[in-house]
Amino acid sequence: MPFAALGLSPALVQAANAQGFTTPTPVQAEAIPAVLQGRDLRGCAQTGSGKTVAFGLPLLQQLLPEAPGAGPGRTPRRVRALVLVPTRELAVQVAGVLGDLARHLPARLKIAVAYGGVSPNPQMMALRGGADVVVATPGRLLDLVEHNALSLAWVRTLVLDEADRLLDLGFAEELQRVLALLPAQRQHLLFSATFPDGVAALAEGLLRDPLRVDVPQEPGTAPDIAQRAIAVEENRRTQLLRHLVKEEAGWTRVLVFVATQYAAEHVAEKLYKAGIYASPFHGGLSQGTRRQVLQEFKDERWQVLVTTDLAARGIDIAGLPAVVNYDLPRAAADYVHRIGRTGRAGASGAAVTFVTPGTAPHWQLIARRQGLQSLPVEQIEGFEVVLTALPADDGQAPGAATDATPRPGKLPPGTGGIKGKRPSKKDKLRAAAAAAAAQAGGAEAPPKDQGPE
Repeated sequence: MPFAALGLSPALVQAANAQGFTTPTPVQAEAIPAVLQGRDLRGCAQTGSGKTVAFGLPLLQQLLPEAPGAGPGRTPRRVRALVLVPTRELAVQVAGVLGDLARHLPARLKIAVAYGGVSPNPQMMALRGGADVVVATPGRLLDLVEHNALSLAWVRTLVLDEADRLLDLGFAEELQRVLALLPAQRQHLLFSATFPDGVAALAEGLLRDPLRVDVPQEPGTAPDIAQRAIAVEENRRTQLLRHLVKEEAGWTRVLVFVATQYAAEHVAEKLYKAGIYASPFHGGLSQGTRRQVLQEFKDERWQVLVTTDLAARGIDIAGLPAVVNYDLPRAAADYVHRIGRTGRAGASGAAVTFVTPGTAPHWQLIARRQGLQSLPVEQIEGFEVVLTALPADDGQAPGAATDATPRPGKLPPGTGGIKGKRPSKKDKLRAAAAAAAAQAGGAEAPPKDQGPE
């Protein structure tokens, strides 16, 4: 089925073809007609399946009829489409895709991007005269609104890219503030590779009579990713990583996921001292440094990028050969996002997960939820270790680990996730909300630091 059969204008079809998009992917084929009809939509499809184009093409077509003409005295542009994303890198990437598509259109559309970590002044200057589309992280968007740099009163379409991340507790307060600034009548488009049950319930509360597009991973469409799990002692993971990087053929670039900013710095330094060109990548770096390091990794100037989950979502690194889970992800769903950085656009890739004696129970939970029970935990010569296996059980046996209780290899709820030593702004907001709730509850409220038994 060609793009022209989906209801797109000839200009948009030509724009898609110019960017190398000739045949719609399954999520694009289902989503584009529904978006053009003005329906709310929740799209769930594997990483690398073209979700940005799935909402980008119809979004631009909706904006074309009212695009202001060029020349002096033209009407200021009003923000009619808002795309929210969880990270700065994804904001830049999505704005770039939309800009590339819009470049081939007969009418000029203005696409602005806004994210934190840099001075707001250039972004405020870019918004002079308005914009048709704004791609932004929630925090910086609210800052710009407070400084009267833009208004959200005319937004007709709201897109949540990586919606499951935006709907979780880390962004809940900011997202609610953004929603309060939008018109009551608007179209909602939610896209992600995963929608865990709790987040899916939140999404349903936001959507109105939505079309649910769930594209399963079928043998012919699933990414070609060779997954491996390797047993290793916790204090020998860096040695094993160094061994794999040097011995595995084709590992010209490797994305290594760790749990903390400190670990990213520490592991990258150890690898660099061992003669491997490795660099850390995490939220503690300045935006300029993050942009430079990521681009250098894409250009193959670094062989290894050691990162937190900052790089787990949305970032497209063309032809990435391998991903390594040095630390296990906190949530089982995050495993999908991490390994989805490789095996994209029809390429093959490798995903390796380190399993230590302390994280074996958590790995078993991830494996069960991702359908990897048959994946063996390998032993590498020279790095042998005995793991204590848990009983294989699809239910919850007494004492079994759950998402609500701490377990080896998983941080307890409320720790702020993969952060540095000091609490972030979002951590402080969550703590303040909990304190307010406890105060409102009076003597009946539990202590603020009360956790699972």
